[in-house]
Amino acid sequence: MSKNQQILVTNHFHPETIDLLDKKFSTHHLWKLADKDKLDLISSLQGKCQAVATASWVCDEAIYKLTSLQLISCFGVGVDAIDFNKTKEMQVRVTNTPDVLNDSVADIAIALILACTRNLVSADKFVRSKKWQAGPLPFGQSIRNKTLGIAGFGRIGEEIAKRAETFGLKIAYHNRNPKDVPFTYHGSITELAAASDILLCMLPGGKDTKNAINAPVLKELGPTGTFINVGRGSSVDEDALVLALQQRQIQAAGLDVYADEPNVPEALLAMDNVVLLPHIGSATVETRRAMGQLVIDNIEAFFADKPLLTEVV
Repeated sequence: MSKNQQILVTNHFHPETIDLLDKKFSTHHLWKLADKDKLDLISSLQGKCQAVATASWVCDEAIYKLTSLQLISCFGVGVDAIDFNKTKEMQVRVTNTPDVLNDSVADIAIALILACTRNLVSADKFVRSKKWQAGPLPFGQSIRNKTLGIAGFGRIGEEIAKRAETFGLKIAYHNRNPKDVPFTYHGSITELAAASDILLCMLPGGKDTKNAINAPVLKELGPTGTFINVGRGSSVDEDALVLALQQRQIQAAGLDVYADEPNVPEALLAMDNVVLLPHIGSATVETRRAMGQLVIDNIEAFFADKPLLTEVV
């Protein structure tokens, strides 16, 4: 691929991928510039640059001033940060990196379920503080024959279900429409929560799912219920979640995503019935490398006038 091809890189989403982009193309690092300098750069690239590489969860609005823009290649699955009204108006194509991160996110979901139900984080602290010498840790809960309700049953949701079945969990789910799967479908998240011992959020971001996990949903999950979120933080009313945990309306929560990352509510930090992870669902060397390669493959396909591998329609 020619170094004459111009690529605008909006943010520092994955250093290894950006290094590869730098080697393959003539790249411009937008995030390093002040606002005025960003606009000057974009002005200088008019008619010369057709492609942008960006994180899928955050994207600089300045890119839409690049009138020659034809492709946005996103690193990530959820494309919350992309303004599809503008891409449609400008006839810009968008790609993301699905499937290559299914396994790693599904693994983290199961890890959070076990950490919450078996008190694994507290157990580690229990041993380190030498409290074990005074007596045993309070018992956790078995997950066998419990119901795992998955809100948002896409490709990752299906991978989670496969893993969960091996632990003896029964599966229920909510999606926009029922799927051809041997699991119980519920027409609303509230109904799903009422039927679940563990409610797991795999909802995508965006205005349609904002605060979809709210006080009524958590109330239906009940005082022995566990809530897990590996989807999007914006899908959860965090104030309602904090209150439900404080008042023991639900028993525990395991979170990998938050409404205002990397900021986590102080109330959640103070609770010992909450397991908190720093958005590491896809954070393995192998997965991030595969995501980056897909970003590059889509850009190369675009410049070669070949079909895009993972176009978001």
